[in-house]
Amino acid sequence: MKQTWPAPERNKQPILDVLRRVLPERCSVLEISSGSGQHAAFFAAQQPAWIWQPSDIDPENLASIAGWVNEAALPNLRPPLRIDVLDEDWGAGAAGSLGSLEAMFCANMIHIAPWACCEGLLAGAGRYLRRSGKLVIYGPFSIGGAHTAQSNAAFDASLKARDASWGVRDCDEVTALAARHGLRLLERVPMPANNQSLVLERA
Repeated sequence: MKQTWPAPERNKQPILDVLRRVLPERCSVLEISSGSGQHAAFFAAQQPAWIWQPSDIDPENLASIAGWVNEAALPNLRPPLRIDVLDEDWGAGAAGSLGSLEAMFCANMIHIAPWACCEGLLAGAGRYLRRSGKLVIYGPFSIGGAHTAQSNAAFDASLKARDASWGVRDCDEVTALAARHGLRLLERVPMPANNQSLVLERA
């Protein structure tokens, strides 16, 4: 059931470089929408002092994540949780197990999901992150209403053709929504392949 996707293999090291810089050397990290599980296994292996908690909503993804977790057999890599960011408490039992989080990470979710999922992600971060806790969101973004590359404009059009509720999100709109949930933008980090990392902090 373990899946291997090309994108996580390409971007895992650049993302890790950002996470190492902005997160504490020792912390617990909840990953939302972990996909195949490749990021979780790689980050946990590279940073043994991070306790990494993957999650997803898709049954096939959850099975793949479990495959990566079982193969890695790392003491700091937890079995995946089923979390739906549209649930107010992020699912039965999940909220109670989250506690006051030090960090959250989400890659390549908000553009292939309705805007309500971005709202749910940020609302949950506002609820579950402790004060000064960090949320790092990775993916393609437009900035000030403009795409950063023609390839992103084409990607945005292809997403909307597949589902009108999908699309490359604008950094300013995301950070404005984040502010309404008590999160402030610390920095926007340009990444390879015209992607960005948004580093947000719980006030």
